Amino acid sequence: MITWMQRHKRWLVITIWISTIAFVGAGFVGWGSYEYGKQGGVVAVVGDREVSVEEYNLEYSNLYEQYSKMFGAMFSKELAEQLKLKDVAYRQVLQKNLILSYADSLGLDITNEDIAKELVKYNAFLKDGKFDKETYVKILAQNRMTPKNFEESLKRNLLLQKVQMFFDLNPSGVEIENLSKLLFIEDDISIKILSSNDVKVDIKEDELKKYWEENKNTYMSEVSYDLEVKEIPLLTANSTDEDIKAHYEKFKIDYKHEDGKIKSIDEAKSQIVKDLDEKFTKTEALKIYLKIKKDEDKFENKVTYTESTLPFIEENNTKILESKEGEIVKPFFEKDKYFIVKLNKKNISQALSFELASSLVTKDYEKVMKSKKLNELATSQLKDFKGVDISNVTRESANKIVGLEQKEAGKFLNELFAATSKEGIVKLEDKVVLFRIKDSKFSDYNKTKDELVKGTLVQLQEEELMTNLMKKLENSFEIKSLIKEKE
Repeated sequence: MITWMQRHKRWLVITIWISTIAFVGAGFVGWGSYEYGKQGGVVAVVGDREVSVEEYNLEYSNLYEQYSKMFGAMFSKELAEQLKLKDVAYRQVLQKNLILSYADSLGLDITNEDIAKELVKYNAFLKDGKFDKETYVKILAQNRMTPKNFEESLKRNLLLQKVQMFFDLNPSGVEIENLSKLLFIEDDISIKILSSNDVKVDIKEDELKKYWEENKNTYMSEVSYDLEVKEIPLLTANSTDEDIKAHYEKFKIDYKHEDGKIKSIDEAKSQIVKDLDEKFTKTEALKIYLKIKKDEDKFENKVTYTESTLPFIEENNTKILESKEGEIVKPFFEKDKYFIVKLNKKNISQALSFELASSLVTKDYEKVMKSKKLNELATSQLKDFKGVDISNVTRESANKIVGLEQKEAGKFLNELFAATSKEGIVKLEDKVVLFRIKDSKFSDYNKTKDELVKGTLVQLQEEELMTNLMKKLENSFEIKSLIKEKE
């Protein structure tokens, strides 16, 4: 993911304008090893504005939450450190305060009435459809904030929005039409597709071993787990008719036909008996679990599984994987049995020997060598290749590129229209495409694409406007940084 982030730095572009404060319900993320200057709770001074630790932390928490939503379970505090999100948040909070200082210089302000109107927009603070002060204070406390700090953050946010209104852009029809013609330019091209199947490589064992030596940390064993397991098969509860009737009366809503109608007690009897047996077995399993913990009973089997071969359902596998060495997992039910599992040892991943990694190494090395030879072949053919001619190609002409999958064709077209020369090579996963642009022409204006083009134009204009604005503000307001990394 680090590589992806480095290639797509636009994700790290500072977002000055925000419309809501997204931290409610998310909680805060700690900063780590930073210390503050003499003023303690202040991390910077921008113009006449002091940037507090709370404001700084809130900026980081919001940024962290955005990345967490974007990448899901892959994201972590460690990855945030590698991506230097602290530095990004710091630059972001300074830039926002430059704009706030600009707002101050213009005499803009936010009233208590403005803040009150904003508070009622948060569903989390409502009770029976109305703003509730007790709920408000409670929610903020759960997020480690006071009403004063939250309302100050709201005030900053609303002031940013006021400044934003000065820079709302509305491109003219002529601008949209001209950009549309440029964006949807049409090319007449000639292409030739070369595949890794067009080249052959001779793999020698000494070269293979050298490649393995250079990349051995790529070929690691799977983490494995030494377990002890005890199985408790489903026991018979010897339930009486009274037991069955009592259970049915209490839980009959759980016993339904496919059409949603509740089964009669006779129709549900066999399932009720099984459920009662399961409930009885669970009680017995818990008794055995407690005896094992007191060393009054023993496990039956010792087994070792890799993470991918753990034989239980995902939920139960997760309980095992998240347990500590020596910990006994509470009984869980599946396959008509209760299982009690103890994690004895987690065996860390280790570099595989050449013999064990040989098949994977061979496959990867062959891919690397084929890619190298394919590029050499493409370079040698580029000037004189004879390809397939395709007319009126646009960014949306993926279906015209015969021989490429839809995704491959999309990537090729993106690179084709970003090219600065008339001929070139586009590298794909296991293919390369030689191209020659024979002719280019502006497309006919298509009014149905106006909204798409307008969005692109506004984005380009806003980026240019924001860059120029920040340059001016940096020269107009002094910035004093009071934060430094600990040694």
